[in-house]
Amino acid sequence: MDRRAFLLSGGAVAAIGLMPEALAQTAPGAADTELRALLDRFFYDRLQDSPEQATSLGLDKGERAALRARLSDNSAAGQARHLARTRAERAALGKIDRTGLSFNGQVDYDVVQYQLDRTIAGARFPYGDGFSPYILSQQNGAYQDVPDFLDNAHRVTNAADADAYLARLSQMAKAVDNDTDRQRADTAKGVFAPDYILDTTLKLLGDVRDVEPTKTVMVASFAKKLADAKLPPARAAEAEKIVREQVFPALDRQRALVRELRAKATHDAGVWRLPEGEAYYAVAAEGYTTVSMTGDEIHKLGLEQVAEIEGRIDAILKAEGMSQGTVGERLVALNKRPDQLYPNTDEGKEALLNQLRAQVAAMYKRLPEAFATLPKAPVEVRRVPPSIQAGAPGGYYQNATLDGSRPGIYFINLRDTFDRPKFGLATLSHHEAVPGHHMQVMLAMESTEIPLIRRRGFFSGYGEGWALYTEQLADEMGMFDGDPLGRVGYLQSFLFRATRLVVDSGMHVKRWSREQATDWFMAHTGIARGRSQGEIDRYTIRPGQACSYKIGHTVWARLRDETRARQGDRFDLKQFHDVLKLGAMPLSVLERVVRERYV
Repeated sequence: MDRRAFLLSGGAVAAIGLMPEALAQTAPGAADTELRALLDRFFYDRLQDSPEQATSLGLDKGERAALRARLSDNSAAGQARHLARTRAERAALGKIDRTGLSFNGQVDYDVVQYQLDRTIAGARFPYGDGFSPYILSQQNGAYQDVPDFLDNAHRVTNAADADAYLARLSQMAKAVDNDTDRQRADTAKGVFAPDYILDTTLKLLGDVRDVEPTKTVMVASFAKKLADAKLPPARAAEAEKIVREQVFPALDRQRALVRELRAKATHDAGVWRLPEGEAYYAVAAEGYTTVSMTGDEIHKLGLEQVAEIEGRIDAILKAEGMSQGTVGERLVALNKRPDQLYPNTDEGKEALLNQLRAQVAAMYKRLPEAFATLPKAPVEVRRVPPSIQAGAPGGYYQNATLDGSRPGIYFINLRDTFDRPKFGLATLSHHEAVPGHHMQVMLAMESTEIPLIRRRGFFSGYGEGWALYTEQLADEMGMFDGDPLGRVGYLQSFLFRATRLVVDSGMHVKRWSREQATDWFMAHTGIARGRSQGEIDRYTIRPGQACSYKIGHTVWARLRDETRARQGDRFDLKQFHDVLKLGAMPLSVLERVVRERYV
C-alpha cells in the first residue's frame, strides 16, 4: 500500500489491474476455475510440508493421516526447498490471465501474489527465519514450539493418536539440532540475538531441560492425554525415555551454543547492526504492516498519535479526580491500586481467568448487533503454559480446527497478575477473542467464498489492525458505558499500540538502546516494568511487527467511516463487517475491496 494513500487519501483506489466498473461486471469463468484449482494445489502441497498446520486445521486424517506423526523439516535444506517451491508457485501464478478473472478471483490472485512476493523479498537476507532475524530467541525455536504444539494441538483419543504423539516427540531432538545448526551458520555471518535476549533464552531452555523427564510438558501432558482417553499408561514411559535419551542431549547441545553466543553478544537492540540491517527493517516492516513507510515516517506517526491519545486519557483521569503527574504516572498509580489487582496466586489467577470468561460471554451476547455472520466454533480462555510464559506475549489467539475437534483458544500470560490490572482486561478480551481475532480468523476459515489457501492466511496489518479496531467497536457499542476506568483501559491499549510505533522504529532505525526504549514506553503507557520489558524484548526479535497494529487500525477505521459517508442511510455495519468472509489480505487490497464492494 502506498504511503501517501495511507496517510493522506480518502479516495485513491489501489492501482492494481482493472478499473472498478470492469471488476464489478466480471463473473466467474474458466480463468477462475483454473485459478482455484491452482491455489488448491498450492494449499495441499504446502500441507504436506507443514504437518503441524494440518493438525491445527484438523486435516491430518484420511489420506493425510500420516501427517499426524510428523513434524516440519526446519533444516537449512528444508528452508531451501520451501523457497524453491515459493518461486515455482509465483511462476505458475503468473501464467494465469488476471484480466480474465472475476472480482473475487482477482482478489484471490492479488492476495496470493503479495504473499509470494513478500516471502521472496525476505529471502534476499541470508539469515533468520522470515521476518524474524534470529533463529534462537525467547520466542523462536523448536525447544519451545514443539512442546507447546504437542500440548495444545495434538489430540490423543485413541492408540493411533498416542503412537503419532510419540513419533512426533521422537523428532523433536532433530528439530532442536536443526535450529542449532542454522543458528551456528547465522553466527558466522554475525547474526545472533543481543545479550539480554540470550539471557531469557537460556532461562527458557533451562525451564525445559532442568527438570525430571516425567515433569516436562512433553511427558506430563502426554500422560494426562492417555488417562483422559482411557489408554494404558505404558506409552508415557516411552515418552520419558525419548525425552531423557534424545531430547535432553539436543537441548544440552543447543544450550552450549547459546552460552557461547552470550559470551560475545552485544547489548545493541536494533537490527541496524546486522548485515544490510536498515534494508532488513524496511522490508520486515512492510511485510508486517503491508504499508510502505520509512522508519522515520513510522516514528513521526507514532509521536503524533501518542500525543492525541494521551489527551483523551488525561480528560477522563481528571474527571476521576486523578490530575497530578503525567498521564503515564497516573496510569502507573492506577495500576498499583489494590482494587485493580488480582492476587498473584493460583486462586487470584483463576479468578482473573473467570473474569475474562465472563467478558467473552457478555460480548458474545452483543455480537448480533454488529455482525450478520457469527463463527460456528466456540472460543475458550486459557493461561499461557507456565513453561513458556517468561518469553511469551501477554495474550494471543489460536484458531479452532475446521472439523470442530478443538475450539479457538484465547491465551493470556499470567506470569504476574500485576501486569494485568482489572481496568484493562475487557479490552484484551475484545482484542484476542470477540469481536477480535476469533471473529476475524474463524469467519475466514469457515467461509465458502474463498479458497482453502486463503482461509488461514494472515497479514499482520489486517489481522492486528482488525483486532484493534474491534476494541474501538466495543466502546462504540457501549461496553464501557458507566465504566470510566474500563474506557481508560481501552484508551491505554490504543496508547500502547501507538507507543510501539515510536519504540520499534526507535530501536531499529534511530539506534535507541533497550533501556531507552523501555523507559520511553513506560513513561507514556504506564504499563508495569515487567510487562514493558517483555514487550520491548519482543520488538527486538520481530522488527516491524509491533507497528502493524495501529497502522492497520487506522486503515480499518478510515475505510468504515468512508463507507458510511459514501452510503449514507444505506450503510449497514453488519454488511460492512461481512468483508471478513473474504479472508485476510494486504491493506492495499482491502482498500480496493471495500471501495468496490460497498458502493
